[in-house]
Parts: sequence; structure tokens; C-alpha cells
Amino acid sequence: MISRRRLLGTTGLGLGALTLGSALPASRLLAAQEITFVSWGGTTQDAQKASWADPFTGTTGMNVLQDGPTDYGKLKAMVDAGNSVWDVVDVEGDYAFQAAELGLLEPIDYSIVKKDTLDPRFSFDHGVGSFYYSFVLGFNKDSTGGKTPEGWAAIFDTAKFPGKRSFWKWSSPGVLEMALLADGVPADKLYPLDLDRAFAKLDTIKKDILWWASGAESQQQLASGEVALGSFWNGRMFALNQSGANVGTSWAQNMALADILVVPKGAKNKDAAMKFIAQASSPEGQAALAVATAYAPVNTAAIPLLSKDMIAMLPSEHTDSQITLDMKYWASNRDKIGERWYAWQSA
Repeated sequence: MISRRRLLGTTGLGLGALTLGSALPASRLLAAQEITFVSWGGTTQDAQKASWADPFTGTTGMNVLQDGPTDYGKLKAMVDAGNSVWDVVDVEGDYAFQAAELGLLEPIDYSIVKKDTLDPRFSFDHGVGSFYYSFVLGFNKDSTGGKTPEGWAAIFDTAKFPGKRSFWKWSSPGVLEMALLADGVPADKLYPLDLDRAFAKLDTIKKDILWWASGAESQQQLASGEVALGSFWNGRMFALNQSGANVGTSWAQNMALADILVVPKGAKNKDAAMKFIAQASSPEGQAALAVATAYAPVNTAAIPLLSKDMIAMLPSEHTDSQITLDMKYWASNRDKIGERWYAWQSA
């Protein structure tokens, strides 16, 4: 099992008069009696259940069993054994492309899943975006003495911004790109990643890094002042602001990526799984999840369903300097990078 994963903060904001499930006519009853949805647990899955599974059950009468956390080794073992008991699985974007290359996924039936308003960055032949989010620069205002860091170079300026730095612990898109951007690499020249240059840049602050393994841990580090600044999921920064913590967010060079919904090869309820993904990726389903998490919808038609205040908090409103991380590159290189990442981290 790959244990790296996020737990998203919920916001409690109301969605108003959305009619969830409208993408699936009530008369379209499905042959299967239940399907199994797999995600990462915690508030992420709570939000997905409320935003997608419950309306899907209300529309179709089909129960959606919740399982998790997502386990890539288990998914592969099920497919290899010809016994895929999971129907829809939320996975990281780079893994979705890797799993497709390995023949572990069913192709998405885009005659059922409506593709015309899906963000093309986050959906492909074998997967549909679950939600999209950004790594942003977060800072503790007390620790930065009233100064506002802008851009990733500030992370490495320990003279102007003394204190510990906070980064995602696991080998995944984000930290290496951040180091290269801070070292002056243009956004359109990031890939293929210059690993020597990225690790050399990280070496300059290695003694100042505190690693976080979950979103809750990242919030605790920043709110307490244990770290002065770092790289965080935008939804976690939103939740900290809502809680009254004395923190700030810089959207400069925010780095966007997405979770992806996939159907394992040989899933027993494939047709129902496609209809569930149609519900999840519908404007209504995506708007509901955005309200619950402050992560952006992958369906652009969801944006008009949200309040102006909510829209302002989403990565989709901060695209001027936004950098979309290359999931296909990571799919091809994740294992090689991981070996070097963990060796460097433990040295």
C-alpha cells in the first residue's frame, strides 16, 4: 500500500437550492443493487458520500458501499486475480495514468459520462477528475513579522523569513517542482525535472524542513507557529482561515493537480460505476463537493452554481500564475523518483 494521502477539511458552507442527482433520471433504475466506492477516508470521503453517493442512491435506489482507504497494491491484486470487487476508486492523478498503462483500468464510457464541460487537464480515456486542488504557500503571520512572502523563492529565503519550513512528506508532485521554480526554472521548462538541481536547492534548507504526512498535521504545524511557512493544500489553508488562525496564503505560482475517479478492470458493476461517475462529475455533484472542501470542480459548469465568496476561494479563480503539474511525467517516473526521494530524505 502507498500510504501517502490527504484528508481534506470541510467548510460547512451551504450550497443553496442545487438539485443533486439531476444528471441521472429517476426512471433509470440499474440492474445492480449496490456498488462499492473507495476513497481515502476521513473528511474527504465524508464529503464525497454526501455530495455524490447519497444523491445517487436517492435517484437510482442503489446502495453505495463505502470502502477504503485507497490501496494501489490491493487494486492491482484484485485485477490480477480477476476479482475486482471495487467499482469506483478515487486515486491520485499520476497513479491513474500509470494504472491505465498497466492495463488495470476500464475505459470511461463517455456516452454515459458527459465530457463537454469537464476540464480537459484532469480527465482522459481511463479516468475522470474527482476534484482539483493546488499547493499554495502558507505562512504564519506572527512568524513572518508582518512580511508577506510571495512566490516559492520566499521559502528558501531564511534571512528574510527565518524559521522552519513545512512540506508534504511523500514522493509525489509538488516539492521538487517548487524547488526548481524557486531556483529560477521557468514554469514551461519544468519537465523533465532536473532532479540534481531540485535536490541541491532543497539541500540549502534541509535542516529547516519539518515534514507533514496528513493535512491535519500540516495545519497544526502552521497554526501553532512550529513552522513559519511552507507548502500546503489550498483547502487546508482555507479551513485555517475559517477557524480564525493568524495565517496567510499566497497563490503566486500555485501548483494544480487532481484526484481521478477510475473503474478497475473487470469491475462487476461497470455500467453502474459509469453512472456513478456521471453523477460525481456532474455540475451539481462537483459544486456540492467544492462547497464541502474548497477544492475546485473539474466540471466548469459547476462554477455558476457557487456563490461568489466560495468561487473566490477556489484554485480555478487563481490561474494567472497557476502551474499544472505533469501527471503523465510522474506516472512514468514516480518509482524512480521515489527511490531517490526517500534516500535523500533519510540521509
